[in-house]
Amino acid sequence: MFGLGTQELMIILIIVVILFGATRLPQIGKGIGEAIKNFKKATSEKDEIDVTPKKDNTEEKK
Repeated sequence: MFGLGTQELMIILIIVVILFGATRLPQIGKGIGEAIKNFKKATSEKDEIDVTPKKDNTEEKK
């Protein structure tokens, strides 16, 4: 994975735990997961509210 071995990954994990603390990691993971879920939902669904004005064909015929 990106040329990183297990030792490098362990060092990165230790640094992350030191920076954020062990109690904050689940909250960070949950936030990232929800962000990814919402992004996928937003890109796959149709827009909920369509605010573009609709053309009125009666005005064009006059």
